[in-house]
Amino acid sequence: MSGVTLSMAPRSEPDKTITSETTKPQHKPISQQQQQSVMGGVMGSLRVIELQLVAFIMVFSASGLVPLLDLVFPAFASAYLLVLSRLVFPAHGSASSGSQEIFQGSRFFRFYVVVGTTIGLFLPLAYVLGGFARGDEHAVRSATPHLFLLSFQILTENIISGLSLFSPPVRALVPLLYTVRRVFVIIDWMKDVWVNKTLPANAPVKDIAWFWFGRSLAVANVVYFSINLFGFLIPRFLPRAFERYFRERDEIHAKTAEDKRSAVISKSQPTDNKKAD
Repeated sequence: MSGVTLSMAPRSEPDKTITSETTKPQHKPISQQQQQSVMGGVMGSLRVIELQLVAFIMVFSASGLVPLLDLVFPAFASAYLLVLSRLVFPAHGSASSGSQEIFQGSRFFRFYVVVGTTIGLFLPLAYVLGGFARGDEHAVRSATPHLFLLSFQILTENIISGLSLFSPPVRALVPLLYTVRRVFVIIDWMKDVWVNKTLPANAPVKDIAWFWFGRSLAVANVVYFSINLFGFLIPRFLPRAFERYFRERDEIHAKTAEDKRSAVISKSQPTDNKKAD
């Protein structure tokens, strides 16, 4: 999410254990291989869980708990991305053969991703389900729009990351568009739980704990996704996508120009030979 699915897209790397006459076999340390396999397994499991949760979230999010503006937003965003992919940032022909990865994160970044998945998806889902169980309609209505938009973001990122039809700038705009909208939705959520919701006098301890859990969760989401938007997506993720896109475009243009020059030279050589004869 928020660029996670796209930045963590699986890479097709060459086998470095193959030897040739000029290269020596390169073997990764066993500990490094184990660490990469463990982290890859964790991230893969998170993706499977996210996709399973998307279907569940969309079912109860479409039951009248989501405002009309948030219901329409995914359709608008999808149409806008399709227009950009066709008219403004079309995919290059060589993009399908290269890696789909835009941003290669470190171990700390992967931990940051797991924290974001927990704060943005799992805990809000538990909060909504707890609201259903407790009959707290206010909690359900406050957090459901965020989950609804996040579910569409995850779904869109997973679809686009597997298609070479979309160029890096278009793929990078998916988390950017959804995160901008969700920040405003989460601010409304925080306003609901901090301003519009109050505890009755002599409330039980479990009600007090539930009340502050909702408040803390809303604040945590505002903080995390604001940092994600202004500290990662805008200053790092989006520029990296544009840099890769224009670098690929320049390489293709340079190769095309070189092929044209080669074709002109090859055509002129037979003519010169005939004149010499």
